[in-house]
Amino acid sequence: MTHSDATHHDHTALVLAAFGTTVKSGLRGIFGVEAAMRAAFPHTPLVVAFTSNQVRRVWQKRALDPAFRDQHPDIPAYLYQVQGPLAAIANLQDSGHGNIVVQPAHIVAAEEFHDLRSYVQSLAGIRTMKPRWRPFRRLVLGRPALGSYDLKHPYSLDIHQAAIALSQDLTLARQEKAALVYMGHGNQYFPSGGIYLEFAAAMQRLAPDVCTLIATVEGFPSLDDVLAALNKQPCRRVLLKPFLISAGEHAAKDMAGQQEDSWSTLLSQAGFEVLPLVQGLGEVPSFARIFAGHAADAARDAGLELS
Repeated sequence: MTHSDATHHDHTALVLAAFGTTVKSGLRGIFGVEAAMRAAFPHTPLVVAFTSNQVRRVWQKRALDPAFRDQHPDIPAYLYQVQGPLAAIANLQDSGHGNIVVQPAHIVAAEEFHDLRSYVQSLAGIRTMKPRWRPFRRLVLGRPALGSYDLKHPYSLDIHQAAIALSQDLTLARQEKAALVYMGHGNQYFPSGGIYLEFAAAMQRLAPDVCTLIATVEGFPSLDDVLAALNKQPCRRVLLKPFLISAGEHAAKDMAGQQEDSWSTLLSQAGFEVLPLVQGLGEVPSFARIFAGHAADAARDAGLELS
């Protein structure tokens, strides 16, 4: 390796790994996190990757559709070539970045995060006959918004920070004299419900006078659990908001849609006045900055510096 190669190999880059969305309005959440990362680290190369294979395939089809591109001139060109995290990491390494921080734009350490962590750990574990030819000097993974199993960074502090970042929701619910209900994604095969409930409890501690509840599209807690809790409260108004990075299809249809099984409809049928707020968490600057902070932690723990 020449001196110039060695210097280039020391360069650090960032991968922002989001689930992705096919809904144009949902992109605002991803763009919000991307903007927070670029503002925090203006001199560090950053690549956006989508972890969802299905979402990437939709954008690949749109790349071949001139009519779609003409109709949406404001969509950034990189979305039409958006890659998965494996390809994004490989391309950065091939261009000389031996230090890479992968920051997930995920909320909890559930299925998507664990798959991503498996990719990163496997690549970081590559060993070569001659150590100087190892593809990575440092390849590390940041924490989701609500933390992960990390002895250096207690997840309870991450949950508290997330609650503070969303305190404006508590203010709005109080002004509207409404309960605050979030829609999370959840997972039928991964026990992430306790993390969601701990977040709701953190919000309740910040504002004991605001009934804050959370349910998930899949798994526990469910909307039925929230309805049971709401029916014990005197308040008959509900501020309904997605607990999702992007306000995509789940937010537009499953939460705020007009169909008979949407959360808005079911809550209305149960006798509540529903105030839907279709806004992804990534659109809230204080929440988006959480991911930049977690990327900085991951870099610092690995002896790297993001600039």
